[in-house]
Amino acid sequence: MLEPSNNNELPAIPTKCYFSIGEVSELCGVKPHVLRYWEQEFSEIKPVKRRGNRRYYQRHDVLIIRQIRSLLYEQGYTIGGAKAHLVGSDAKNDSTITKQLIHQMIGELEEVLELLG
Repeated sequence: MLEPSNNNELPAIPTKCYFSIGEVSELCGVKPHVLRYWEQEFSEIKPVKRRGNRRYYQRHDVLIIRQIRSLLYEQGYTIGGAKAHLVGSDAKNDSTITKQLIHQMIGELEEVLELLG
């Protein structure tokens, strides 16, 4: 498991539509029970539930979870403070998510370049 302060060292998010709770756990560096708890606390996390109540997260869910992880583990916010931060800065969040997507795409393109070169 990654140290809480190593958010920049989290693995790249694969280009898929849906992720299982185990995959999201690995991608975000938190345990599945923490993800289930955060679903109850943060209305921004909305996994699709299928047969047998299995959770399937989309890419934007993974990005929000990474942002929540950063707020709680790196910046020292409480759950209440993180909720307020997320609600109070929707435009800022859009910008942050866009930056994360761009960073992710750059990393993926660099991997492709290495494979071709």
